[in-house]
Amino acid sequence: MLLLGLILSATAVCGEEDPDSLYCPERQQAFDGSCYEFVQLQRTFLSAQGWCERGGGRLAFVQNDETQQFLQRHLQPEHNWWLGLVASFNVSLDFMEAPLSWLDGTNVSYSNWLGEPVADAECGYISTSGFQWGTTSNCSQGFYFICQFELGHSLVCTDYNVTLHCGPGHAIKIDHGFYGRMTPYYCLVNQSLFPTPTPVQECSWVDMRDLVSAFCDGLEDCEVPTNISFGKPCPVLGSYLSIKYNCTNGTEGVQNVQCAARNSYLYTSDGIMAFSQQLQACCVLLSLGNSQISMSSSGGNVTVQMIQVATIIVQATSNILTSTNIEQGDISSLLLSVLDNVQSALLTNKEPGQEPLLLKHNNIKTTRHFNNSSSASFMLPPLISSVLALQKIVDVRMLSFGINPFSSNNGLPINGTVGSLSLTRENGSVIPVSNLNEEIEVLLPKVEAVQVNSTYLDLGNYSTLAINMTTQNTSLVLKLKPSGNITLQLQLGFQMYPNDSNYKAKMQLPQAGMSAEERYTWVLGPREMALEGVYYLLVRPVVGAGVNSSNASVSVTSIAAQCLYWDETKTNWSDYGCRVGLRTTSLVTQCLCTHLTFFGSSFFVMPNRVDVTRTAQLFATFVNNPVVVCFVGAIFLVYILAVIWARRKDLQDKIKVKVMVLEDNDPLSEYRYLLAVSTGHRHGAFSSSQVTVTLKGTVWETEPHHLTDPDKLLFERGGVDMFLLTTPFSLGELQSIRLWHDNSGKHPSWYISKVMVQDLETGQKWHFLCSSWLAIDIGECTLDKVFPAATEKDLKGFSNLFFMKTVKDLCDGHIWYSVVSRPPSSKFTRVQRVSCCFSLLLCTMLTSIMFWGIPTDPSEQTMDMGNIKFTWQQVMIGIQSSIIMFPINLLIVSIFRFTHPRKKIQVETEDKEHELESPQQEKSHSDGFPQCCWQTDLTIQLIIRVIRSLAKAVRRPIPEAVLGSDKTDISTLLSLMEDIIRQKDFSSGRFWVEETQNECFSLYSVYRPYLYKQLQNVEKELRLLGPSRFSSPECYSQAMQQVQGMKGLLEPHLSSSSMGDQFACSSSTSEDSRGCRKRCCQKGLPWWFVFVGWFLVVATSGVSAYFTMMYGLNYGKDRSISWLISIMVSFFESLLITQPVKVLGFAIFFALVVKAVDNEDDNDYITKLCYCLGDPGDVRISRRDSTCGFYQPPPPSDVEKMKDNVIKEKKAFALIREILIYVGFLCVLHIATYGEHDPNAYFLTQHIKQSFSNGISDSMSLKDVFTWANSNLLNNLFGQRPGFITDGNSKLLGSARLRQVRVQKGSCQVAGSMRSSVPGCSAPYSWEVEDMGSYGPGWNHSIQINGSERWLTPWQYQTQSILRAHPVWGSAAMYRGGGFVVELGLDQQNASSVLQHLSDNMWLDVYTRAVFVEFTVYNANVNLFSIVTLMLETTAVGAFQYRSELQNVRLYQTIDGSYVLVSEIIYFLFILYYMFLQCKHLKQQKLNYFKSKWDLLELTIILLSWSALSMFIKRAVQGEQELKYYQGHKDQFPSFYETAAADAVLGYIIAFIVLLASIKMWHLLRFHLKLKRFTSTLQQAWKDIASVFVIITVMLLAYSTTSNLLFGWKLYTYKTLIDATMAMVGLQLGLFNYNEVGELSPVLGAFIIVSCVTFMMFIVLNIFISVILKAFRLERQKPEASEEEEVVDLMLHKICSFFGIKTQKN
Repeated sequence: MLLLGLILSATAVCGEEDPDSLYCPERQQAFDGSCYEFVQLQRTFLSAQGWCERGGGRLAFVQNDETQQFLQRHLQPEHNWWLGLVASFNVSLDFMEAPLSWLDGTNVSYSNWLGEPVADAECGYISTSGFQWGTTSNCSQGFYFICQFELGHSLVCTDYNVTLHCGPGHAIKIDHGFYGRMTPYYCLVNQSLFPTPTPVQECSWVDMRDLVSAFCDGLEDCEVPTNISFGKPCPVLGSYLSIKYNCTNGTEGVQNVQCAARNSYLYTSDGIMAFSQQLQACCVLLSLGNSQISMSSSGGNVTVQMIQVATIIVQATSNILTSTNIEQGDISSLLLSVLDNVQSALLTNKEPGQEPLLLKHNNIKTTRHFNNSSSASFMLPPLISSVLALQKIVDVRMLSFGINPFSSNNGLPINGTVGSLSLTRENGSVIPVSNLNEEIEVLLPKVEAVQVNSTYLDLGNYSTLAINMTTQNTSLVLKLKPSGNITLQLQLGFQMYPNDSNYKAKMQLPQAGMSAEERYTWVLGPREMALEGVYYLLVRPVVGAGVNSSNASVSVTSIAAQCLYWDETKTNWSDYGCRVGLRTTSLVTQCLCTHLTFFGSSFFVMPNRVDVTRTAQLFATFVNNPVVVCFVGAIFLVYILAVIWARRKDLQDKIKVKVMVLEDNDPLSEYRYLLAVSTGHRHGAFSSSQVTVTLKGTVWETEPHHLTDPDKLLFERGGVDMFLLTTPFSLGELQSIRLWHDNSGKHPSWYISKVMVQDLETGQKWHFLCSSWLAIDIGECTLDKVFPAATEKDLKGFSNLFFMKTVKDLCDGHIWYSVVSRPPSSKFTRVQRVSCCFSLLLCTMLTSIMFWGIPTDPSEQTMDMGNIKFTWQQVMIGIQSSIIMFPINLLIVSIFRFTHPRKKIQVETEDKEHELESPQQEKSHSDGFPQCCWQTDLTIQLIIRVIRSLAKAVRRPIPEAVLGSDKTDISTLLSLMEDIIRQKDFSSGRFWVEETQNECFSLYSVYRPYLYKQLQNVEKELRLLGPSRFSSPECYSQAMQQVQGMKGLLEPHLSSSSMGDQFACSSSTSEDSRGCRKRCCQKGLPWWFVFVGWFLVVATSGVSAYFTMMYGLNYGKDRSISWLISIMVSFFESLLITQPVKVLGFAIFFALVVKAVDNEDDNDYITKLCYCLGDPGDVRISRRDSTCGFYQPPPPSDVEKMKDNVIKEKKAFALIREILIYVGFLCVLHIATYGEHDPNAYFLTQHIKQSFSNGISDSMSLKDVFTWANSNLLNNLFGQRPGFITDGNSKLLGSARLRQVRVQKGSCQVAGSMRSSVPGCSAPYSWEVEDMGSYGPGWNHSIQINGSERWLTPWQYQTQSILRAHPVWGSAAMYRGGGFVVELGLDQQNASSVLQHLSDNMWLDVYTRAVFVEFTVYNANVNLFSIVTLMLETTAVGAFQYRSELQNVRLYQTIDGSYVLVSEIIYFLFILYYMFLQCKHLKQQKLNYFKSKWDLLELTIILLSWSALSMFIKRAVQGEQELKYYQGHKDQFPSFYETAAADAVLGYIIAFIVLLASIKMWHLLRFHLKLKRFTSTLQQAWKDIASVFVIITVMLLAYSTTSNLLFGWKLYTYKTLIDATMAMVGLQLGLFNYNEVGELSPVLGAFIIVSCVTFMMFIVLNIFISVILKAFRLERQKPEASEEEEVVDLMLHKICSFFGIKTQKN
């Protein structure tokens, strides 16, 4: 038999699919219920069959012509393809005379043979001849082949896996399955095609349907391995597994079943197994265990296969236990029986003393394992003879569960490991172990560590601890950690403080004969802790006689634990015979029991509790733990300061909360509109300009009105300003609003968000969604704009609702943000908001510290949401905290928000009358004119206004000459008005106007009462003037008659009802307002509720602060600091992240889902507008001054001038800002640059060079080189102090080394005529002729030395990578970093012996081209590393020349260099800023960006800066690696060349950055007139200058070549063309040695010098100067000043004004 381990693979979510559809993988074709794969690989017949079997299929069968045609469509006709045709066998595996059959033994019913089959044919194929079938006896030839995978049938060969597929939406249902063999041709990859005939009795098969069904039924995919061998049904040919299944609808069978790839168990969509499924799975496992016992009993030892089977059973049991709620006793007993069977099978035939077997998976471990910290462990005492006297062999069985496997019927929580230990006989019967004299020690670890509560007690002041026991009959473990080795006396009292005469339990610590931890541990059993309630622990130090106090302190940890065992008789947990031990900690529970069974533990950490009766004692410990108390005190201090600030802001807000009655309202206009103008929240949204507004309706359009208020600042950022605008009559349906301003003040730009206009007579509202800039330099660059009225669709748009909701929630709804951004109109003051925040913060602190450190139940299931994990206990703590603090704080906020302020109506009325009277009093006392003149002029103006209004109504033009003349008198104006009235027939005439809907209506009824009131006002004014103010009494009488006559024309057409309505408007409005005020007062809470709110604030704040301080003092300093950090992080995270995200989320939901326009309650404003219009007998005078400029929109010409001025100012400020920023950038760059360079590096370099150059001559032989090395080199390498060079200030790191480079022998050819005299030659050094061979001492190949490797290394070439070196530039050539190397060692004696060995063996000879002395030193005085390379090189002429190279690097940053690091960080912040600017330029200019040389310069600086950063990082990393190498190899040469190279490159990059950054200053000063002229001169003369440069270059090259050819063979100055060129340049500059040329060739030398100076200096140079002067003269002749010059003048004016210097602005 074979036991299969089935591992279920993960599947996708089930979808809807046709049950008959066929699911085929990629590269396979579906046809007639099978998947066909056409494999284009050359394989033998058996190899092809094995290839198909690995996927669960076989070679294809062709049963009908449809299949034949299907195959032909996918075959390549030029190849042969194997089919599943083989020679036939009978049932007894004997040969048959019949033709070929299919692999499964069925006859060929359909055929397509190419002729007759071959008689001895063994296999068949589809041939290249028209896709007909062929046969062959040579089945080992390679053909392509076709694999067929039947839906519902899979083959599983040994050691292979196969996956059953049903596809999404379908479930597997196993119909048949067997293991063994029914056909001889399957799974024969390693056999011959025709095996030896085997009797049928030797092959059998085992039914596996039930086993496979238990694991695969209901799944979409199921992977079946057969790598576990269990029996041999067919021992000769081998066995295979055959499975037949069908795919059913996914809703049939198991509902919503999924697979878990790693856990091998089934679960439903809700994660819980159904009881029937649990029971079925347990039964399958139980039968498997019984089968395993039967197999083990048949003989033989435990095999690896048996252990694998047992492991699978344990895994399945663990998964059932983990994924289900074990509440039925049947399931528990079945699972335990399964594990018992596994243990029995593994213990069968096991010899005593063998190693124990351990099987584990997730929550189950079997057999013994005592040292694992995650499982239960047992320590057995010496068992008495009565228990094991008659037993020879005893089996020990142990189980350890991570979770409780039993149902908890008695409600006791088992939250730790559950362990079991049993002793059994050989037959499996249990040996009872109970009532032992010595206890068995059981250690039950916690699944997860639990944070415990430690209480700090200062024994000098406070020594009592309150412990709240919430469970009866629980043991209490007290662990004490005193500050020293002192004796403590402990007394325990229940619900009272213990003393010497009254206590419940008493103990003195430490206990003798125990470990350090156990000595200060006190375990109180269930007898002492039998009751629930508060226990008080008194801890007192035991001191000597006469000592009254102690400075000792102690930390007390309280742990409640229980040791329980599972009573199988009563099926519950019991504590009989078990007690809690002293070794119990937060990680493990120690149980001491007298019997063996299942053991479990209950574990609690006491909740945080504070004893309020010990307040004085707790506060006495303030010196030792001031953290929380000081923090609470700081919060109170901040609250007081915040209240002072908030009170001032509230007083300022009171001024803002007003409705300004516009001064330019017509006093006779009584139709009122309320304007609410909202300024946006954008940066710079506020305005200082004079704003003017007009409203346009379907009936009328208002005159321009100036929005002003002398008492407060208007149009602040985020502010709402309210204005009252009056009109003669209703404007009709408002269509648009027009706004403009005069661009005055320091900040004229204005961002208008929206305007709300309300008709106070009808209550109708119009909204105008502006969201525009009225500015000349922002947005649309306009000062005048018309905004249409918003439709309902506009108001419900996402952007409007989202912005409105976000602003309202943040500015008013959010308790924290609204402290700063509170709307001035809100009744919820800033002081109240600050107090609510204060109370909320303290309550949050209290709930946090109450639950701080509460342990979590590790057995509780953890909820996993991505990277966020939490438990239900944490959720409950959050809910409890919210329940504690949320209702009271919500109540406080609601009281303050909905309580109406206390109002004094009488005082308000007096203030309002004063407010309305004051403007008239101001006007009546206007200065500048006598009273008579003022009254006359005012009367004329009043009449002119009436005439203009009348002309507008009748649409008749009035001659401006009449109205504007200074000689026009009152009689003339009245006559003009009377003519207009008489010309219109008021009895039948109408004044018509077209509405937008093309409906006509009359202004007769609305305008006539207004005109009548105007005439009444004129008549009152004339009476006040009297006859004395006219030239004659007749003029006065005439004027009065004219006015009365016009009134008479109007009176017959005025109905009494209309007049009554107009005169009653004010009173009715007042009554309505009083009614409105009465209704408003009925809403909300009475004014005295504010005292309730303040009482709650004081109470909650005081209580929370007190208990928070008590908890903090009780916790101790360290724990208080941890809590403080936690609460601060949580607070700021909530304030800055969580709360804004929540507001935005609600705003999005409101805008997308609710889509309701929030109509603000303006009753308070409307109430303020209900005022009396004054005495009807008074003369009402308009205060409009139409000559003011702001009543007319700015003309376009003025707007353009303003734009030009603003643009110039912006450019000036931008230039100033750019220069200042760049100056700061240059300063930071230079600080960072020179911070990387130490001036001491020069002196260190010079010191080392001079020290090692002593004894060096201009020309040295090989002998001189060794002499210098033995004397000066060694004396300076090993200086006065051991390990230091020269004078002992620089530490030598590791060993110095010598390295030489050589050339090959015969590297050059001797001239033919000289070969007899010169035997050979060696070329100068080059990489092509370098010698890289390996030799012995003396450069001899044939000599073999049996010496140490040390003496062979100098003669063997080592590459550059091995030596970790770099190429070196010398005077003669550039040398590779490799060579022949020898290290000198760590002392002078060793180095001297090395040099002697090299000298004796001719290490330096005629083939040596360069010798390098390399070492590294560190000077701690200046904190510099110096990488030194001393070179002696020759050019094959036999003389060595000396040269030295030193590279200084700083790898350790000192404290003094911290400013350098800060400057580097600031520098790269500048670079990021300039990158941002360049990205903007690139986006704006696109490809033109690359045409600007200054942008390219900026881009180069940025790229070089990032390159410098990369080299800086490389230098740091490489230096760290090389220092680490040196620390581990201090006796070897440390190569710092990589670090030195990185430092050198960094230095070059920084130098170029400084150069380019300095050049950029030229661009910043481009607006300077002289610099600009200089730049323009160079640009204009550039072509001529380039020509002159060409001439100079040609002549310089000619003279350089000539001087090199003439003097280079003898004079050092001209030895190369480059040196000659430098000499010619020096000649032009006056740096020239005339004597050496004159001495060598007096005539020729003089000619060369004189001609060069004459031509170059007197001719070419003068031409160059003339070109520049001509261009400069032309540039100076340009007369006009450019815009850039104006910007520079403006910039200089701004700078001088800033410093108080008076200048004349051009």
